[in-house]
Amino acid sequence: MREPDGEGADRPGARRRRPWVLVPAAVLVAGLLAFHSAVPNTVGNLGSLLETFLPWLGLAVVVLLVLASWRRSAVAVTAAALPAVVWAVMFGTSVFPGSTHPRPVDAGAPEPASILTVLQHNVADDNADPAGTARALAAAGADLVALQELSPQALPGYEAALAPEHPHRIVVGTVGLWSRYPLADSRPVDIKPRDITADWRRGLRTTARTPTGDIAVYVAHLPSVRIRPQDGFGTAWRDESAAALATAVAAEKLERIVLLGDLNGTVHDRGLSPLTSRLTPALEGFGFTWPAAFPLARIDHVMTRGTTPATTWTLPATGSDHLPVAARLALR
Repeated sequence: MREPDGEGADRPGARRRRPWVLVPAAVLVAGLLAFHSAVPNTVGNLGSLLETFLPWLGLAVVVLLVLASWRRSAVAVTAAALPAVVWAVMFGTSVFPGSTHPRPVDAGAPEPASILTVLQHNVADDNADPAGTARALAAAGADLVALQELSPQALPGYEAALAPEHPHRIVVGTVGLWSRYPLADSRPVDIKPRDITADWRRGLRTTARTPTGDIAVYVAHLPSVRIRPQDGFGTAWRDESAAALATAVAAEKLERIVLLGDLNGTVHDRGLSPLTSRLTPALEGFGFTWPAAFPLARIDHVMTRGTTPATTWTLPATGSDHLPVAARLALR
């Protein structure tokens, strides 16, 4: 007897006869991974939004592989393998970086002269425990400590905690740098978007006089981005600020540069390409830094020119909504 329409869908072999629905999905995911830069920003900055969370397309890859296995189809498995291979090529070294995160050195024991340890942290202006955050940062043993969202109320606490091991410092607006080594030629860097009329100082440049020579150090906090129904992924101010910072970096006369900052974007985001095209990000593992409770993206960065990033890692959460990120740089 002929079965009614719809019956027999769960019979053995039924799921093997319809593997083709996975093929377009697998090709789409592989295409988004491999050609993310081709996704336009003309509508709601969808390209930048995709690039911000690009590693998380790995979850779609896992779903495709599970469904392909369930269907027991060679076609489905082959299709699902395509985005899996692309993801592995792009992010495999982040899963298996090849070394473990190093322990912070003792605060009283500086690194050898050929190694510079730097620490970057957005401490959050609404931090409920700035004193605890200051102590944690002071104990990390970094040579340079860059902070953003410094409030006038919390600044004395950070100064008191960091000064014993970092006697040299510069603060411009809400960003600051503390250093073991003398600082010279310190000045603000204007990265304020044109449409912001309020007092807004979030960039600085200084020269760190290290035992191996001078290094230009930039500290920056680029504007935040927002996702709004009316205009999508709002990055205009962030992108304008990134371009201004890149202009300052391009004009830098010193060969060696270190940029420490909350850039409110990932290294894949085309909005940061003016910087990533000039500087080498210090990357090891995914190193997601925001939000601290469940990190989804690495928006806090160490970037460099004229030095070689040796290793980088995140520190335990403080009272901020960002995680601190540290890096060891081999000086040439």
